[in-house]
Amino acid sequence: MLRIAVPNKGSLSGPAADMLHEAGYQQRRESKELRIVDPENEVEFFYLRPRDIAIYVSSGRLDIGITGRDLLIDSGANAEEILPLGFARSTFRYATKPGTANGVADLNGMTVATSYEGIVAKHLADNGIDASVVHLDGAVETAIELGVAEVIADVVETGTSLRNAGLEVIGEPIMKSEAIVVRRTGADAEEPKVQQFLRRLQGVLVARTYVMMDYDCRVEQLEKAVALTPGLESPTVSPLHNEGWVAVRAMVPAREAQRIMDDLYAIGARAILTTAIHACRL
Repeated sequence: MLRIAVPNKGSLSGPAADMLHEAGYQQRRESKELRIVDPENEVEFFYLRPRDIAIYVSSGRLDIGITGRDLLIDSGANAEEILPLGFARSTFRYATKPGTANGVADLNGMTVATSYEGIVAKHLADNGIDASVVHLDGAVETAIELGVAEVIADVVETGTSLRNAGLEVIGEPIMKSEAIVVRRTGADAEEPKVQQFLRRLQGVLVARTYVMMDYDCRVEQLEKAVALTPGLESPTVSPLHNEGWVAVRAMVPAREAQRIMDDLYAIGARAILTTAIHACRL
């Protein structure tokens, strides 16, 4: 039975559970449940603190887990990323008072406060910077005002909270994070149950990214239409009862669907429909 770690709370928890449900797996009904078994899919789910998941997986006690790229790197665990999941995205940046520094090269001899000591220490070392790192739990914006550090490193979305604290972002991003699937470093990459799990999640990712588009067009406009909707391998084309017309079906990127519908209509396509894709295998 495949043993999988899932975040039990926080920004990773809800989207992870939704994705697993879309992939056909049973999920817990109450937040107090720490373990459930999905006998039909031969999977056992363990609901753990997101920060601990990479460590459990690296120990070999669990086969794979869903966590954040930031948490994997920060943990220093002997685990590796095998699939990005596209949600819970975040960017890590340095910030300080205006005039203190312009980038990571200026941080020599300074103290950096952060909740992600492992990420920051690695980034400083990779850039040859000799700086001290102070670990703080929770908000770190006040660390500079209280004299704990000259610089902070934290997740930055809009930057509003930093500006409100009189700070500015400096340098390039430390890293960009998102939810990922992890496994123990060196584990069997071709293990059938793991591969099946990954295929299901990849199917959900594709289903969320694409829609199925159907339309009718004149035969003489088919090449132009196919150029607009090439599909994955090629579109499906079927003759209609009315001579000179064909029906076309193809997968198209969801974010481009409205533009493609406009372009198809402009070349004479009609009965243009889009439908959601709930699952797929490519």
